[in-house]
Amino acid sequence: MTLSRFVTKNAFRNKRRSILTVLSIAFSLLLLTLMMTIWRAFYLDQGSAESAERLVVRHRVSLTFSLPGFYREKIRAVPGVVAVVPVSWFGGIYKDEQRIAWQRDRQGVIVDDTLAQKYGWKLGDRIVLKGNIYPVDLELYVRGIFTSNPDNKSVYFNSKYVEEAVSFFKGQAGTFSILAASPGDVSKIASTIDDMFRNSPQPTKSESEKAFGLEFVAMMGNVKAFILMICSAVVFATLLVSANTMAMSIRERTREVAVLKTLGFTRNSVLGLFVSEAVALAAAGGVFGIILTYALIYLISLSPYMSFYHLQITPSMWAEALFISGLVGLASSLLPSYHASKVNIVDGLRHIG
Repeated sequence: MTLSRFVTKNAFRNKRRSILTVLSIAFSLLLLTLMMTIWRAFYLDQGSAESAERLVVRHRVSLTFSLPGFYREKIRAVPGVVAVVPVSWFGGIYKDEQRIAWQRDRQGVIVDDTLAQKYGWKLGDRIVLKGNIYPVDLELYVRGIFTSNPDNKSVYFNSKYVEEAVSFFKGQAGTFSILAASPGDVSKIASTIDDMFRNSPQPTKSESEKAFGLEFVAMMGNVKAFILMICSAVVFATLLVSANTMAMSIRERTREVAVLKTLGFTRNSVLGLFVSEAVALAAAGGVFGIILTYALIYLISLSPYMSFYHLQITPSMWAEALFISGLVGLASSLLPSYHASKVNIVDGLRHIG
């Protein structure tokens, strides 16, 4: 029997306890990896290269207030602005050459390929959106299917359709999406636009696309502190679970330690074997936890409320999660393994327990 085989068999000698330990570590790593993924999506991911050239102009007070449609032409005249598009969130609920066709048809809609696949939409299909913000149900026809990166799970249609049905929406826009000539123009354009409308009845707040997405995160409070607290609590709880398991396992094997020493195993060899068993057990839990995280993130990504964020487990996060799980196994087993390696052969053989 090889040493690796010996370590593996001993790590799972008490199958019930080992499986429960692996599951405990797995669910802890699930939560930890999920928090790391959210942190990356919120604060580290810079998005595509094109997103660095885009701004969003909204009402300074709140997103619930609209901006006048004539702001578009004034914004278009700002130096560095390449294009301006008024955007309004309809908030509909769906139950139950393409660009030209979409532009010519007021009832035409282009849909994200993920939504098209989910609902089985094809070109020419009729879909009905029931408004939950605007009091109107829209009858639309699929004129195009687009792919976005990251996937935004959205549909786009002509705002004139809503203006004709909802009188108070006429001449209004929820936000203006702007394409700048270069990333360096973004901050200059933002300050110019806000200065232009500072004293108007509808002042604006202009920000990069990334900053606009983080506005939604800020509504939930101090998310950074919340994530850090959860991560710290998860690591500490995992350490306690693993330490308790290893202490119980090693205490039961005092006679075995004496036998191993009788067969010629040195103190360092015994220490290495026990630590290796703990690390193997923790690593197994880490791998299982990451697999569960993949499944959970896939389900979360289906939500339309996550369209601003690209949740993804990167190879570096794989490595970090496995390193943390291995480190927990090492830290939890080091002290009991050290004490076990010091057991005298005679005392060990006399041990009953």
